[in-house]
Amino acid sequence: MSGDEKQVAQRRGFLKTLGLAAGGAAAATAAEAAGPLRADAVPAGTARKEGQADRVKARYQGNSAHVQAFYRTNRYGD
Repeated sequence: MSGDEKQVAQRRGFLKTLGLAAGGAAAATAAEAAGPLRADAVPAGTARKEGQADRVKARYQGNSAHVQAFYRTNRYGD
């Protein structure tokens, strides 16, 4: 291998490494831009199942302290 071919091979290797590094950085940025994992992104096998009692129970409680404070603060219902 002559000196000229060796320089071409080194340059090609450098550019390949540079391209791989840029690709890795783009992939890391894309993964970070996706944000934190959402609750509905949990695999089905590890998710907690909602039972029949959980599905039919009342969730809104108008007499709770934080709901009363919200209405009092915003003066709804005067």
